[in-house]
Amino acid sequence: MSNHSERAVFDSLYQSIQVHGAVMPVGGLLQRAAQKFPERTALVFQDKPITFKHLYYQAINFSKFLAEKGLKAQERVLLFIENSPFFYNAYFAAAQLGAVVVPLNTFLSEQELEHIINDSKPALIITTKTLVDRVNAKSHGIATITDQEVVLPTDVPSTLPDFVIEKQNENAMAVLLYTSGTTGLPKGVMLSSKNIMTNVLQVVARVGITGEERVFGILPLFHSFAQNICIWSSFFLGAAVILLPKIDRRSIYAGLAQKPTVIVGVPALYGLFCLFKNLNFENVKYFVSGGDALPDKIRAGFEILYGRKICNGYGMTEASPVIAAELEDIRLATSTIGKPMVRMECAIRDANNSVTLPPFHIGQICVKGDNVMLGYYNAQEATNAILQDGWLQTGDLGYLDESGRIVISGRVKDLIAHKGFKIYPQEIENVLMGHPLVMNVGVIGVKQVDVGEIPVAYVQVKECTDALQQELLELCRKKLAPYKIPKQFVCTVEPLPVTTTNKVDKKVLRKKHQ
Repeated sequence: MSNHSERAVFDSLYQSIQVHGAVMPVGGLLQRAAQKFPERTALVFQDKPITFKHLYYQAINFSKFLAEKGLKAQERVLLFIENSPFFYNAYFAAAQLGAVVVPLNTFLSEQELEHIINDSKPALIITTKTLVDRVNAKSHGIATITDQEVVLPTDVPSTLPDFVIEKQNENAMAVLLYTSGTTGLPKGVMLSSKNIMTNVLQVVARVGITGEERVFGILPLFHSFAQNICIWSSFFLGAAVILLPKIDRRSIYAGLAQKPTVIVGVPALYGLFCLFKNLNFENVKYFVSGGDALPDKIRAGFEILYGRKICNGYGMTEASPVIAAELEDIRLATSTIGKPMVRMECAIRDANNSVTLPPFHIGQICVKGDNVMLGYYNAQEATNAILQDGWLQTGDLGYLDESGRIVISGRVKDLIAHKGFKIYPQEIENVLMGHPLVMNVGVIGVKQVDVGEIPVAYVQVKECTDALQQELLELCRKKLAPYKIPKQFVCTVEPLPVTTTNKVDKKVLRKKHQ
């Protein structure tokens, strides 16, 4: 779709979400879907379909239950829930009352969980029987509700009862999402209904999906990528989500049996698909990868095995989260992540964030648009450091090519300075992933007198062989300039440390190397 066509689609849809001159609240998405597409399937969970009408009726009853508990607009409600219909019930039950929904990563450490509870000061925590003990250990007396305490109706009346969605300022905080905290404890990203709905329309205009889609919902729902695709965008369109409880062999086969048309996942998921070798993707229109850099090895392997292209997406929670996507059926480097979404501005800035660089000059990627967050919760200093005059400094390095596509080079904080040269770890990691024994890589800069920093590669392999170190060195010599070649390869069959969003945790690697 051309940029002009995307704008036309976006502008047309934007008019449809106006309520009394403002963007509709996120909490109204399920009600809107139930009114427009009552008998359409909203979720398929454990092979059982749930209609929008059914889900909404349950959410109404849940909202009334929370209102009786005294929940008020703008109070925070923490959701500590695995992938399940109960997650959706709790999400909209709180949002329909105008409360701020705070979905938590169920893999958080105890320290991170306690920090978020203390930082967000919730009025209520909603969780499940399997997770409640972890919550109670850190909740300090905050009211907690589990799935066993909430009795939701199974039968739906022919006519739904009237229910008024709480009015909300389009620029008020609607959802609070805590980042993975790769540089410290998690920070709360404040997103408004305007932020979220803008990005929903940007995604719909770019991808061209419709209400006939069946989305493969295997990513954890607490993640911003999954929320955009599997909650906000799907419910806006009236599309079905094939909801899977976790990423494993059984769930993948069960989900594919439901004939998804759109699959969104992180690179590791597509790597897992490659290990299966014979999955049935005949109904899938798009495979979209996001959340981390897509290695050449995984994309090439997927294309060889399945004859299909993985499309690149790029974003961050602070942008609600999608910033760019490359969907055209042409061969581009995996570092090319497409043009910015419609109604977004993008600039490549120098190290001082004062000069906008021309095409093919690497700098920090900065973006501006109505999808950019309100700021960090209880962290004005951190907000001021990343948001200036509406421009979000992504912390990612890259450049714009001749067509205006963004090409990623790596993270600003991961940049390695060696004898006046700039070394981008992502380039080295992509090369090392090409070795057949390599499963994961993290390249860090280690300080060394007189040269600044040297690159050191931590490499997770299937097995350590006597020739492995030399093979990795030769691979780098073939693909990289001499100054980019790691001066040390630390090989291990043990998994590399990862963040709660499954990215290699370079903070841990740096500490380990000290």
